[in-house]
Amino acid sequence: MADSHDNIPAIRSAVDLFNQKEVKTVLHAGDLISPFTAQEFQGLNSKFEAIYGNNDGERAGLKLAYSEMCVLEDFKEVQANGRKIAMIHGNNEALVTALEHSGIYDVVIRGHTHIMNVSDGHTLVLNPGETCGYLSGKKSVVILYLDDLSYETVIL
Repeated sequence: MADSHDNIPAIRSAVDLFNQKEVKTVLHAGDLISPFTAQEFQGLNSKFEAIYGNNDGERAGLKLAYSEMCVLEDFKEVQANGRKIAMIHGNNEALVTALEHSGIYDVVIRGHTHIMNVSDGHTLVLNPGETCGYLSGKKSVVILYLDDLSYETVIL
């Protein structure tokens, strides 16, 4: 997921979905926005990893609010099910492209554009769209199956 932008009902819907689907790890590719959103993610029955986005201005407050769940950074590497995953918000396209072509990662999870997009080359680049639904009118998340790198797009 990415770009939740304080939309509490959308975050709650995503958390409910992830819990129902018994998702093992939730990755948030930035733009959490406010520290009060951490309370909603505490309802997850899974591990949670997140990074900062370009609109996450209150970094000290976010870092403190999310400290029990994860360490917030601008970039994160995640190992899961034998796969190496890079998380970056994506406001610098050159960095996204460099990660994609580095040969280091199986998957690059990014956000920023608010547009759901998947580039399936040697490295899968996945943008789950916007959880908030503010720009597109579609509140979306993606469930990624790491065994075969298939995915399911879910409109909340």
